[in-house]
Amino acid sequence: MFIQVIILLAGAVLLYIGSEALVKGSSSTALLFAVKPVIVGLTIVSLATSAPELLVSLVASIKGSGDISIGNILGSNVINIALVLGLTALISKVEINRSITRFELPYMVGVSGFFWFLCLDCRIGVMDGVILLSLLGLFLLIGIKNAKDKNQSSAPKAEKSFKVLFKNAVLIIAGIVGLAWGADLVVQKAIFIAQAIGLTQAFIGISVVAVGTSLPELATSVVAAAKGESDISVGNIVGSNLFNICLVMGSVGILNPAEINCNLLYFEIPFMILLAVILYIVSFLKNRLDTITGTAFIVFFFAYIAIAYFK
Repeated sequence: MFIQVIILLAGAVLLYIGSEALVKGSSSTALLFAVKPVIVGLTIVSLATSAPELLVSLVASIKGSGDISIGNILGSNVINIALVLGLTALISKVEINRSITRFELPYMVGVSGFFWFLCLDCRIGVMDGVILLSLLGLFLLIGIKNAKDKNQSSAPKAEKSFKVLFKNAVLIIAGIVGLAWGADLVVQKAIFIAQAIGLTQAFIGISVVAVGTSLPELATSVVAAAKGESDISVGNIVGSNLFNICLVMGSVGILNPAEINCNLLYFEIPFMILLAVILYIVSFLKNRLDTITGTAFIVFFFAYIAIAYFK
């Protein structure tokens, strides 16, 4: 058992290292072309930091572990708000761009609620996947429309562009390789451990696996906030939650339709939606996350894990 735990942790480390490389390469490329930081956080960085969830959930679904697949997404979305933004707010006050409050946050709340509706039949199928990917496409189209930063030149610097783009391409490829390897290790050992100690695969998915796949969001948001880049910090979380639901579960639905544990409909999914609503209300009223908000979010995280375990 000890060896299995070590291998699982090694997989989580690979996910983290791979995501770091992917985030660095992706965000650097976007900024080279003068894309707004908030849009970088909502799209490029979010897609990169959601890659572990995508790979882990797809691998789990293909291996017949649908509970780990959806548990990973639900747990990751809760962790992104409750733990990642909670810790980020404790380290540094997080200012929230008003544009996020007007569109992206309400969109995330709406998509989360609609996802609950799609899950009422306890299954994610092909049509569900098509709908979720269409919702993501709409989000990206609006993001692209607002992508350019008018305060910066729209063209990359010619003397640096090729060298930087080549370096970024290497980082992106290395990141994808690390993510694929790490995802396979995490899923295999999570299933083994769940069976060995009698925990449900759903609980393993929303706890151990979700924390492992959320490490990139945690690292990115904390570092961004500490550097005064709150737009990237908050945008990363909002975008990641959207990508997790729309891209990850949409891909699972199309490539390998999965059954969903109906018990998740009564606590885990509603809790995910509740946190999204609370984040929107706080953002709308205060335009920032402070120490009090951060502490409350962290309390929500531990309550979520405890209730999910004992229920």
